[in-house]
Amino acid sequence: MGINVINPGLQTTIQDLGRQLSGHLGVSSCGAADSYSFKIANLTVGNTSNEAALEMTLVGGVYQFEENVDICLSGSNFLAKINNKILPFNKKIHIEKRGILEIAETKDGARCYLAVRGGIDIKHFLDSASTHLTTKTGGLNGRSLKKGDVLKIGKSKINLNKISLDLKYSTKRSILRITEGLQKNWFNDLNWNTLLKNSFKVSKQYSRMGIKLEGPSIRPVNKKQMVTEGIVLGAIQIPGNGKPIISFVDHQTTGGYPVIANVISADICKVGQLKEGDSFQFNLIDMKTAETMRIKQASFFKQSNNYE
Repeated sequence: MGINVINPGLQTTIQDLGRQLSGHLGVSSCGAADSYSFKIANLTVGNTSNEAALEMTLVGGVYQFEENVDICLSGSNFLAKINNKILPFNKKIHIEKRGILEIAETKDGARCYLAVRGGIDIKHFLDSASTHLTTKTGGLNGRSLKKGDVLKIGKSKINLNKISLDLKYSTKRSILRITEGLQKNWFNDLNWNTLLKNSFKVSKQYSRMGIKLEGPSIRPVNKKQMVTEGIVLGAIQIPGNGKPIISFVDHQTTGGYPVIANVISADICKVGQLKEGDSFQFNLIDMKTAETMRIKQASFFKQSNNYE
């Protein structure tokens, strides 16, 4: 009993909110690329915010349910249907046994999430269900879903309070807000003007590990060789060719490129919705403002007892 994968889409993986406190072991935190939408899907269906769910990239897939289930779709708007009826996003939906859910391509951003009441029951690796494709760990044998896979649905937890989320979230990503990075002083005013006054485009080389950008080159004035140091989620690294790279959820734990800036935590969800060809600009803010935005985003979910 569970979910039969008839068509896995382009890249569908099992994710939760990530593998915490393992960076010192060289293990990436992973987790949902858009944790905001991921939480909405889980909370709306009646789960705690960290239950394992499906993350779909660009194309959703086809899934048959072998039991009566409640689901929720969230994230970028993909065309989703059951029995030729178009399904809404961010709403709890009941599907009868043997129902077939068809999720086509995205209409906007990069990813959507499918949460099922009870979550996906999967063995954890280092206390997380998240899939890390590079090391082939976590999730279902460390890989994307394949045709013929069967996913077990977990048992519903205690009855959680019904929630009503005042959804004001948008997948619009024309602006990414940033704070200064550790190597900010390696770059002069011209470098910063280049970063802040120009648009950048997502290149073909983008993944859950990192997002390479197309646009004007940025060359640090400091020519010193950098010592390898820890890399954080959202760090904007400047490699030798001058083209910025945004480290993302599957990022390596150390690196040797100077970090000019960091995407603020409240906008990481927007990075998760970037796809090839998307253009945006960076907006520099101070740390106090970034922290205020982080707290505001976190408090959005505290209206529910589901919040973890």
